Amino acid sequence: MITLKNVTLRRGAKVVLDSVSATINPGENVGLVGRNGAGKSSLFALLSGKLHEDGGDFHIPTSWRMAEVAQNMPETDQSATDFVLEGDTRLAEVQQQLLDAEASDDGMAIAHAYSDLHDAGAHDAVARAQALILGLGFRVSELENPVDSFSGGWRMRLQLARALMCPSDLLLLDEPTNHLDLDALVWLEAWLKRYAGTMIVISHDREFLDAITNVTLQIQTGQLNRYGGNYSKFEELRAQQLELQQASFSKQQEKMAHLQKFIDRFKAKASKAKQAQSRVKQLDRMEKIAPVLAEADFTFEFKEPANLPNPMLAISDASFGYVDEDGVPTTILSNVNRSVLAGQRIGILGANGQGKSTLVKTIARTMKALDGSVTEGKGLNIGYFAQQELDVLRPAENPLEHMIRLAKELGPDLKQPSREQDLRSYLGTFNFTGDMVKQAVGTMSGGEKARLVLAMIVWQRPNLLLLDEPTNHLDLATREALAMALNDFDGTVMLVSHDRALLRSVCEDFWMVGRGVVGPFDGDLDAYQRYLLDESRRLREEARQADQAQTSTARADAAPVAAAPSAAPPPVSPATTPNAAPAAAQPPARDGREQRKLDAQARLQQSEKTKPLKKELEAIDKRLAALSAERADLERKLTEALPPSDIADCGKRLKAGHDETAQLEERWLEISSSIEEIQTASA
Repeated sequence: MITLKNVTLRRGAKVVLDSVSATINPGENVGLVGRNGAGKSSLFALLSGKLHEDGGDFHIPTSWRMAEVAQNMPETDQSATDFVLEGDTRLAEVQQQLLDAEASDDGMAIAHAYSDLHDAGAHDAVARAQALILGLGFRVSELENPVDSFSGGWRMRLQLARALMCPSDLLLLDEPTNHLDLDALVWLEAWLKRYAGTMIVISHDREFLDAITNVTLQIQTGQLNRYGGNYSKFEELRAQQLELQQASFSKQQEKMAHLQKFIDRFKAKASKAKQAQSRVKQLDRMEKIAPVLAEADFTFEFKEPANLPNPMLAISDASFGYVDEDGVPTTILSNVNRSVLAGQRIGILGANGQGKSTLVKTIARTMKALDGSVTEGKGLNIGYFAQQELDVLRPAENPLEHMIRLAKELGPDLKQPSREQDLRSYLGTFNFTGDMVKQAVGTMSGGEKARLVLAMIVWQRPNLLLLDEPTNHLDLATREALAMALNDFDGTVMLVSHDRALLRSVCEDFWMVGRGVVGPFDGDLDAYQRYLLDESRRLREEARQADQAQTSTARADAAPVAAAPSAAPPPVSPATTPNAAPAAAQPPARDGREQRKLDAQARLQQSEKTKPLKKELEAIDKRLAALSAERADLERKLTEALPPSDIADCGKRLKAGHDETAQLEERWLEISSSIEEIQTASA
C-alpha cells in the first residue's frame, strides 16, 4: 500500500501539503480532486519520484511497476503501432534479453527468453497495442502512420495508449480525458473499469470520476482528506461534514461566549475569582473548531441578446467539407437539411472524424458550404468557442489588451462600454483581478486562457453559441458555472463536448453526425453510450473473426507447401500423354452401396478426430462464460465499500481471470482452426 505520514511538500516557497497523512490500499481506484493550483500535480510528482517529501514519511512498495502518461509531445517517425508497443516495458526488456542471448549463442538463455516472451504476452502484443489505438479513436488506416504525422492532440492520445500498454501495479492518470471525444471517453471508461491494479486519476469530469473511482482524495488548503466513494458520494459526504462542522462551530462559539461573559462579570470579585480563573483555564484548553470558510465561487452570466431571430439558421440540401490547396473539394457531410430555432439547446454527437467540427466550422463561417444553402436569420450574432481558440490568443499580450482590441473592433456595433476601467471591472467578473489583467497570456494556465476566451465571447452578446469542447481546461467549479450560465442564456446553444454532465444539464435535443449525414438522435446520453459500447463490441468481434479467418487461410495455404517435398512427382512415360492423363487418373468405378459405406467410414474417422476437440471447445466456452460472470460480479463488488483486504483480493482475482480468459481465447482459436483443417482434409 501507499502511505503518507505527516508529509510536508513544498514547491518553492509555497507549502503544497502541510503534515498530511493518508493511505491508499492495493486495488483502489482513487479520484484526486481539488481546485486548480491546489497541488494535485505536485502529489503526482511525489508518487512518481520526481519530487521528494520535505518532511514526514512517504512509502510506496518498491516492487510496484508504475505507468503514467508522459506530458511531453512525442517527436518520432515510428509508426503509431510501434510507438505504443514500446510502452510494454516488460516485453521490451525480454526482447532485449533474447537478442543478447542470441548474440552470445547461449542456448539455455535463448530458451528462457522465449519462455519469458510467452509469459510477457508477445503472441498478442501487436493486437493489444492496436486495440488501444483504435479504441482511442484512430482509424485502421492510421495504425502504421508515423507519429510525427499526427497533430498534437492525437499524439497525446498515443501517449495515453502507450501508458495503458505498460503492465503496471500503479497507474497515474493526469487529466486523461482532455484530448478525447465522447466515443473515445466511453471506451476508456470501460477499459479502466477492468484495470486490476491501483489507479489514481486527476480529472474535472464528474461522470468519468463517478464511473471509475471508489475512493476520493481531496487537496484543500494544504490538507489531504480521504472519502470513501466516488465523486458524487464525496460531494454528499463533504456537504454533511461542512454542515456538522458549522453546527459544532456555532455551538462552541455560544459556549465560549457564555464562559467569557462569566469571566468578565466575576473576575474582579474576590468571592468568584477562583471560579473565574477556572473558566479562563477551561477556555484556554478548549480545542477551537474552525469556521467553515466557503471557497470563492466563480459565476458569470451571458448578457441578454439584442435580438433573437427565429429560425436562427436554415440549412437546405447542403454539402459540407473542405477544398484542398489544388482547389479539389472533399465532401464530408451531404444532404444536410436541418433548422436551428431560437432558444434550442442542441448537443452534437458522433464519433471522431465523422464531421462534427466541419459542421460547426461551417455554421461559424470559418468554412464555406460546398453545395446547398445555409440561410442565417436577420441579426444572427455567433459566439464561437473552438478547440484551437486558446492558440489564437496572443501570448505576449495581457487580458486587458485583448479586451481593448476587441472593444475597438466591435464596440461601436455592440454599444458596449469600452473605457479601460469598465473593461477592468468586466474582467474582474471572470476572476481576472488585480495584476492578473496585466499578466501576459502566454504565462497563464489553460484554465485561465479558457476563462479569457469565455469573457471575450460573453462581451460580444451573441444570440447563437457554438461551443466546440469548451471544458478541456476548466476545473469542476468553472464547468458548473458555465453550465449555470448556459441554462440562463436566452439564445441558442450548439454544443460539442465529451463532458456528459454538461451535455445532460444543458442540452434538450441531440444531433448525430456520422456516415456522411446529420440527423436527429432519438434518445438520451445513456442510450448513446450503450450505442457506442455496442459498436465497439461489434468492431472487436469483426476484427477477431477477420483475424481468425486470416489465420485459417494462412494455415491452409501453408499446408500444401509443407507437404510438397515429401510427394515425388510421377514418372513421365510415353503413355502419360495429355489425352491419356485423365483416364489414367480416374479411380475404378464403385457401386452406390460401396461408396456410401466408404463415406460413412470417412465421416466416422472425421468424428473420432474432431470429437475430443469439440469436447474441449465446449468446455472452454463454459469456462469463458463462467469467467465473464465472475468478472461482472467482481466489478460490481468493487463499486461497494469493502475492507482493504477484500479490495485487494478482488483485484487479484480480476487479474487472474483476465489472464486465463486470454489463454482460453487463444486455445479456442487453435482448436477451431484444427477442426476446420480436419473437415477440409476429409472433404
